[in-house]
Amino acid sequence: MDRHQRPAVADRVLTEREGALVAQTLSGERTIVAPEEVVDTPAMVVDEEILHRNIAEMQAFAASVGVTLRPHAKTHKTPQIARLQVAAGAVGLTCAKLGEAEVFVDQGGVEDVLLAYPIVGEPKLRRLLALMERAHVTVAVDTADAASRLSEAMTANERVLDCYVEVNTGQDRAGARHGEEAVALARELARMPGVRPVGVMTHEGHAGASHPEAIAETAFAAGRALVATAEAIRGYGIPIRSVSVGSTPSSPYTPTIAGITEMRPGTYVFNDNTAFRHGRLGPDRCAARVVATVVSRPAPDRAIVDAGSKALAYDPSPSHPGHGYVVGHPAATIARISEEHGVVIVPEGEPGFAVGDRVEIIPNHVCPAINLTDELLVVRDGRVIDTWRVAARGRVR
Repeated sequence: MDRHQRPAVADRVLTEREGALVAQTLSGERTIVAPEEVVDTPAMVVDEEILHRNIAEMQAFAASVGVTLRPHAKTHKTPQIARLQVAAGAVGLTCAKLGEAEVFVDQGGVEDVLLAYPIVGEPKLRRLLALMERAHVTVAVDTADAASRLSEAMTANERVLDCYVEVNTGQDRAGARHGEEAVALARELARMPGVRPVGVMTHEGHAGASHPEAIAETAFAAGRALVATAEAIRGYGIPIRSVSVGSTPSSPYTPTIAGITEMRPGTYVFNDNTAFRHGRLGPDRCAARVVATVVSRPAPDRAIVDAGSKALAYDPSPSHPGHGYVVGHPAATIARISEEHGVVIVPEGEPGFAVGDRVEIIPNHVCPAINLTDELLVVRDGRVIDTWRVAARGRVR
């Protein structure tokens, strides 16, 4: 029989198991779904054991360096996972958008939320005021214009809103520049009625994007700049109590700086292909994988899987070539994707890519990949034991 043909049903399970065993022996990696478990693909599958380990280890690290953990929920968008994080000791959640926060408060029972994104526009101000009736909400502010509108809305409704000054420590995205610019913004906030500056925050994402050998130095520099800015603001009598950093790649470094009080990693809950480049973890620490089926083998060096851009997202990765990491097949490359097709370049003699075979793909960037799916299949010991709805998917307003 040609090796690209589908084996007979009677031989199917043994062939798949043997192929998977060979691949995993060569790579030292394991899949999380048992070969005989039926899964309709493409599907986002989460290994319960790895998930719990990731949550517990980050919580333990935060405690060991004396900071609180406020995970960023944009990664998982799932109330069940939020409850696990809070039960483990998280003080609350970080959300990017109001829509996410509304889901986690109303469906996840979360009582304390940081909105790490500017709140601008009358519809959002109405929703913010409503959310403040149901949970404690803190909002990141990086311009006086946005702050003044928050001030007007809070004053008109006889409310006081806690705010973090968002500080640019080198990423050059949003945020007032660390030092004098951020201090000036904090002083303006302190003079406005209805808003109360209680903290400073940064997203040192540029550290994670730096070369692995430079990540620690970059993270430390960002953290020191934030602490110095907080101290300068306190010098004007403004009681800054929270000094908050947020980045999974830099999480081993920035929170260790004296003066940091809070950390906000997000991706750690699952981990992904991009995290491999920092050398601290590999596929065995990646809880979420896209399970896909080989639907075509049009050439000896090419296979087609049923996971394209609508399952994997388009984000590139500096860690591994292509559009995701095929577990157990490190030499295979998802060379290109269209909406529903993943084109895999298969090395000669590589097992496990016959039509009908399944593969597990670790996304390059798990956050947008999660936002593409309605549900997570939770597996324990290779078996699907539960289905969790990604309730905050698409909540980008």
